[in-house]
Amino acid sequence: MIPKPLKARQIPDWQRALQDSFTRPQDLLDHLGLNGRVPLPPARIPPPFPLRVPRAFVGRMRPGDPNDPLFLQVWPRAAEATVVPGFERDAVGDLARLHGEGLIHKYQGRALVIATGACAVHCRYCFRQHFPYGEQRAARDSWRTLLDRIAADTSLEEIILSGGDPLSLADDKLAALVAGLEAIPHVRRLRLHTRQPVVLPERVDAALLGWLTATRLQTVVVLHINHPQEIDEALRSAIGRLRETGATLLNQSVLLRGVNDHSAVLRDLSEALFACGVLPYYLHLLDRVAGAAHFEVPEDEALRLMQQLSASLPGYLVPRLAREEAGQPAKTTLAWMPTPPSIPSSP
Repeated sequence: MIPKPLKARQIPDWQRALQDSFTRPQDLLDHLGLNGRVPLPPARIPPPFPLRVPRAFVGRMRPGDPNDPLFLQVWPRAAEATVVPGFERDAVGDLARLHGEGLIHKYQGRALVIATGACAVHCRYCFRQHFPYGEQRAARDSWRTLLDRIAADTSLEEIILSGGDPLSLADDKLAALVAGLEAIPHVRRLRLHTRQPVVLPERVDAALLGWLTATRLQTVVVLHINHPQEIDEALRSAIGRLRETGATLLNQSVLLRGVNDHSAVLRDLSEALFACGVLPYYLHLLDRVAGAAHFEVPEDEALRLMQQLSASLPGYLVPRLAREEAGQPAKTTLAWMPTPPSIPSSP
């Protein structure tokens, strides 16, 4: 009897969608009707950080609008090649706190794991766009050493999976890593920092939901949504599926010039997030990474925006305005003076 051929490995829908992403600038311009209205990126834009954006995210962009807030987040511009003092390749001091195998230990009680260098989308303001992923990431063959390091430090109660984007890894790899973390008694919480469900909602599939639901670890999923236009029905559905796992869902945004630097946009974002079950967590000042200076919003302007936001929203919908500073024991939370109430004049 002739044996039947082995069944080919089923490729998940999200990986197929990822393979169909826009990677050629001209194709994206043609698709959005921007050909001739937006200049092509100069050849000197670094090849390690080329254009990459899934079609699901492009589908939320406004055709014909060169100032669309989603388009501006992913489009390589000539300004990226401008050298600006104070904007460095390692903006937040990651390299000084590396401990091998992709383990970054900056803050008391928690450590971050560079699970992969891959992302579904290349955001042009990314603070790790120059990170040496080839040298520092938790590949499967080095997880044993990584897990041994975590097990040896009993102060570590929370492990953060980051990257790149940890959800760029296949679920069997992620499940194996999480199983290793579960076996360490002092690890109680797992945090996932991801933009993948936002730009590629297909990523939230049965395999992902399976290991998220099964883990004994308290799980926090921190999404990265910068503008209310990013939230469509597909993302709302994906968020609903994530909520069913019992995970706590938070959002962090980056304050970006020309994208979300208006109080009305930030207010609408907080409202839209909460409506689908996500709590606004952080609004980050731009990490001063080389190539992203054109996105920066000055601190005094950011404080004015936060004052306006706090006057129009309940406190639980106002994210913390924060900056990450290399060498500090925690993120720096920036305070703003509330608007004093008006006092009626005496008759």
